[in-house]
Amino acid sequence: MIRVVLPAHLRKLAHVDGEVTLDVEGLVTQRSLLDALEARYPMLRGTIRDHVSQQRRPFVRFFACEQDVSHDAPDAPLPAAVATGDEPFLVVGAMAGG
Repeated sequence: MIRVVLPAHLRKLAHVDGEVTLDVEGLVTQRSLLDALEARYPMLRGTIRDHVSQQRRPFVRFFACEQDVSHDAPDAPLPAAVATGDEPFLVVGAMAGG
């Protein structure tokens, strides 16, 4: 089971409390994890990735094992600790302003 931590506004939209757990078939990548997340919580489609391009939305960051993996290739394997559920995959809303 993959553990995913969502920011508060996406937890509210998905009607979940705390982290969510997902089953991901095959290699665990950003793409496969987000595909599974959007399949289980269809109301999240378009909030994390663009509907058409499937690119990460601006101001959304991904962290795995305390490393920013936002700019990693979508099909690159995530760390083993995330794939085994030992560490969560974090979806974080970035802050901007002045």
